[in-house]
Amino acid sequence: MSESILRASNIHKSYTLGGQTLEILKGVELEVEKGEILGIVGASGAGKSTLLHILGLLDRPDKGTVYFGGETVTNGMSRGRRAEIRNREIGFVFQFYHLFPELTALENVELPQMMRSGVLGWLKIKKGCREKARELLESLHLGERLRHRPSQLSGGERQRVAIARALVTSPRVLLCDEPTGNLDERTSAGIVELLLELNRERGQSMVIVTHNDALALSTNRLLRLSGGTIHLER
Repeated sequence: MSESILRASNIHKSYTLGGQTLEILKGVELEVEKGEILGIVGASGAGKSTLLHILGLLDRPDKGTVYFGGETVTNGMSRGRRAEIRNREIGFVFQFYHLFPELTALENVELPQMMRSGVLGWLKIKKGCREKARELLESLHLGERLRHRPSQLSGGERQRVAIARALVTSPRVLLCDEPTGNLDERTSAGIVELLLELNRERGQSMVIVTHNDALALSTNRLLRLSGGTIHLER
């Protein structure tokens, strides 16, 4: 039997805009198995990013439950414990990179471990963390770009740095929101191959929201979010 890493049950989410309530998610059910790439597609505004933010503990549902590794991470869980799971167990890759412009590629990748450890803790683990960040960047073919700042990198290189940053804490699941959405066709193909390689070689579990046909077709399972609910596409 496959091991479930992440599961969402009866997820509802709505927003109020201009005095009008918009129901975005209306009872979403999904499960992410260990080692799989789960793809999610749907029209713009269907709620894909909203769902990903709830799965990644960046937002809370109005109703429903999210389970991470069998543990309930929505109802009744403290903010501190949610933050701990989010920082240690979940990696995020976004369309627009979100790299700090004043930091080098190496420093951007080190950042999650620095934030997690605090100033005194960081002094104790800095050497090991720097070496891990360096190894990750080298494995993603960025060994010659360690000291470059984001403005000195191409779009594809910036996204590789963002992926390295997401992986540096060895997360159990990687959540990707349109990881190729800001890239040209050729660069997108390289990022698609990189994500597939991470899955093949590391067994990295992923949930990927995408409009990229090649990436969508490469997932183990593909779900479509439409009308506030999830349907199996493939």
